[in-house]
Amino acid sequence: MDYLININPAYLDLAYVLAAVLFIIGLKGLCRPRTAVRGNILGATGMLIAVLATVPMMLKEGQDKHIMTTVGLVVAAVLIGSVIGALLALKIRMTTMPQMVALLNGFGGGASVLVAGAEQLAKGGSGGLVVAVATVASGLIGGVTFWGSLVAFAKLEEYKWFKKPCYYPGLRTINALLGIIAIVLFVWGVMHPESTAIYWALVLLASVLGLTLVNPIGGADMPVVIALLNSYSGLAAASTGFVLGNSVLIIAGALVGALGIILTQIMCKAMNRSMTNVLFGTLGPGEGAQTADEVYGGKVKSTTADEVAMMLDGARRVVIVPGYGMAVAQAQHAVSELSELLESRGVEVDFAIHPVAGRMPGHMNVLLAEADVPYDKLKEMDEVNPTFSQTDVAIVIGANDVVNPVARTDPNSPIAGMPILDVDKARTVVIIKRSLSPGFAGIPNPLFAADNTLMYFADGKKAILDLLMALKE
Repeated sequence: MDYLININPAYLDLAYVLAAVLFIIGLKGLCRPRTAVRGNILGATGMLIAVLATVPMMLKEGQDKHIMTTVGLVVAAVLIGSVIGALLALKIRMTTMPQMVALLNGFGGGASVLVAGAEQLAKGGSGGLVVAVATVASGLIGGVTFWGSLVAFAKLEEYKWFKKPCYYPGLRTINALLGIIAIVLFVWGVMHPESTAIYWALVLLASVLGLTLVNPIGGADMPVVIALLNSYSGLAAASTGFVLGNSVLIIAGALVGALGIILTQIMCKAMNRSMTNVLFGTLGPGEGAQTADEVYGGKVKSTTADEVAMMLDGARRVVIVPGYGMAVAQAQHAVSELSELLESRGVEVDFAIHPVAGRMPGHMNVLLAEADVPYDKLKEMDEVNPTFSQTDVAIVIGANDVVNPVARTDPNSPIAGMPILDVDKARTVVIIKRSLSPGFAGIPNPLFAADNTLMYFADGKKAILDLLMALKE
């Protein structure tokens, strides 16, 4: 114990620098599927180093008190967190990974609130202006993040009370008032850093604001919301780093916050929506929009596994478009097998990935990587769109809004201008879907009734398995 207490602070700073470098390299590795696993390991190693380096500092601060109690609490916290994290990682299905990310965002925000509050209680707000600002910022951002993330989790799980966006009269006015009160409490908290009552009042208000901001947002915007909440959790962590005077927490939080904002901007661009529109608007049918009967009436052509197999038998190029329906049906392994079978017969097969397909950024990439689909087969939207005109068969599995041509043709549509996958330009389009139900935008898709489209009504996994059997026969 004495050795840990008397360790040279320079070594601790060096450990923090090493941890920060590992965070940066790890995040860079997460940008590409091939290096994602290595990046994840490097980031986890950096976090382990940061935790271990923190122990001597805690002992040094508490050496005149109960050293063994401090060590015991640190060890217990690490063990409990590790067990919970390992169990969640092992039990969570790849299809519910967005829910996992939402929870992790929430835990980060909640931890920032508790740590900043505990530090304020211990030191009585004696840290100066910077610490005072950081403390109330941790409470505000952390409270919004925690409860907003829980609502996002509930929406992704499609719990009864959260399936649909919740709107009520005066929603925007109420949110604006809550925001103004939050700013007032923020300033008041900075002026009176010793007041725990002001801090927890701000946390309570931030919690309500987190609920009222996220609950009206529809499922179509969940990828953007998750990215934004991820940024919030990073900003809350960085603020808590200033409260604790912990450099590695500041660096890690700033990295997560910055990357979350960048990712949010990318997702908004992919949906042709502004951040303001996501937070205060919703996707939905506009006035004068065509009904499903008007779009589909007498025009939809259904098909079977045998007919699709015959088309694929003579195809030279096939593009598979995965969507959330593939995730729900857990059809990624069957899809991978279909791709391998077609390639064994000399067919060129690619996967078209839309940035907002699924429930979180990269959702489809993760699912297909789990099924061992080669990374070079996953084509981003800008790369694959020019090739659809040379594609014999485009197979759409569970996607809807991201292939809806209305985004190009109807300026009054709620998804007008949204970049889409141009599957309608393929010679034949096969859409695997259980029904003609709309996507998250709540509007019918004219692609389903197009002359070159065949609807294969079935569960995604069963449809692909039947198609594999038909091809083999």
